[in-house]
Amino acid sequence: MATTDQDRPLVGILWMLATGLAFVVVTGVVRHLGTDLPAAQSAFIRFLYGLVFLMPSLLSILRRGLPAGAWRLVLGRGVLHVVAVTLWFFAMARIPVAEVTAIGYLNPIVVTVGAALIFGERLAMRRIVAIAVALLGALVILRPGLRDVAPGHLAQLGAAVSFGLSYLIAKRLSADLPAGALVALLSLTVTLGLAPLALMAWVPPTLEHLAWLGLVAAFATFGHYAMARAFAAAPLTVTQPVTFLQLVWAALLGWVVFGEAVDPYVLLGGAMIIAAISYMTWREAKARRRAITPAPDAAKL
Repeated sequence: MATTDQDRPLVGILWMLATGLAFVVVTGVVRHLGTDLPAAQSAFIRFLYGLVFLMPSLLSILRRGLPAGAWRLVLGRGVLHVVAVTLWFFAMARIPVAEVTAIGYLNPIVVTVGAALIFGERLAMRRIVAIAVALLGALVILRPGLRDVAPGHLAQLGAAVSFGLSYLIAKRLSADLPAGALVALLSLTVTLGLAPLALMAWVPPTLEHLAWLGLVAAFATFGHYAMARAFAAAPLTVTQPVTFLQLVWAALLGWVVFGEAVDPYVLLGGAMIIAAISYMTWREAKARRRAITPAPDAAKL
């Protein structure tokens, strides 16, 4: 029997494992940099690297022009992403790696709710229950009232919401623009949007800072490539549960490298969120409907 494009589960799992490792390296490097540079400046330098990588394709896209009305959506997505990446860099420098990773799993929940509110997508009872389980998982991670909820936690929650809304706009734009154009235009708008924020609190970066942020850009780019390969090789129902291992690796990284205690509540809460997302994805696949729920890594840097 001929192998279909999405009939290679082992290949998809291996690519998704590579995706998780790449994004854990990204979070580890940003955690290592800490507060040496302002969050907006770190994000600006990371996206400036990406813009250089994508400049040839970006120039081609700009020469061809965009469909009518697309620029408004492109700019709106850029604004949301500027907010998201600034909050993410802020959170990453201030709270444990595993907590940033676990809270970030809420991105698809934001997309699911947003799809219902903005696109009119119907929320069946099973989706409502899954969303409730995911939100309960977030409460398990944060445990408000039982411990202090730090500014870093609030920043990462804001980043998850902003990333989710950005993804919704990307879904709308994907009907008119190819994936490569979306990535290139996002790099352009985010770099331009971050520039004034970075300049307002500019700290002269050292060569070491620039090298580390170049590494962030390289691994983030590879992570998105590996994720695309995973999606092409196997269905989301196969690859999505694998993303939980990213939380395990993030917890190990925080413990081994940064001396952060492994919090079982963070692992439990993250598992609840991933279980809820995986259930929604499985139901969508079973019903043969086009799922709008993205993988947790789909809104990464």
